[in-house]
Amino acid sequence: MTDVDHPPAIPAATVVLVRDGVSDLEVLMLHRTSKVAFGGMWVFPGGRVDDGDRRDDDASDEAAARRAAARESLEECALAVDPDNLVPFAHWVPPAITPRRYATWFFLARASAGDVAVDGGEIHDHAWLAPREVMARRDRGEVDLAPPTWVTLHDLSSHADVDAALAHAAQRSPLPRYETRWAEIPGGAVAMWAGDAGYASSQPDEVGLRHRLWMRPDGWRLERT
Repeated sequence: MTDVDHPPAIPAATVVLVRDGVSDLEVLMLHRTSKVAFGGMWVFPGGRVDDGDRRDDDASDEAAARRAAARESLEECALAVDPDNLVPFAHWVPPAITPRRYATWFFLARASAGDVAVDGGEIHDHAWLAPREVMARRDRGEVDLAPPTWVTLHDLSSHADVDAALAHAAQRSPLPRYETRWAEIPGGAVAMWAGDAGYASSQPDEVGLRHRLWMRPDGWRLERT
């Protein structure tokens, strides 16, 4: 297949804003309107990297992604974050056949003080929720999540507070990078990443190690070995 068949992924960035709740770590979730990209889904603040986010002296694309994540946070939920304080959490690239592909940096940050305000246009609702609660709502059919969002919530669900989550993120070396490959299974689908025995062939029945997300009608389950 040529580059014409699958154009390069669009650089993008998102910031996972976390705070200490009454009894658990909480994550800010935004509900996107159905008329935009990822329409109807619950997401983290984020969007594509614009030309204004780039600088001639940037050593890598991470610097522009940091500025984009901070800008999108201010635009989408009115919470300011310092680009220099963002902790890289993961990098995601969807399957080549995806109609509009975004190569997205995921950053983690402590939420700043202040009230969340959404524009009522692209974003029309928000909620502070524990990661496990968001995942449970997805399984009950109450919210729609993209796999990268679900996996991020899963990884955060083991941390009781912001300090623990940030400390864990700072130690993620090398940075997890996910380039997804999909396969259909009876009643659902499976997303596979490097390290899974079925990744190279896109065949989920291959025997061996697992690094995948099972997406079945009875719920989603991450399998890592």
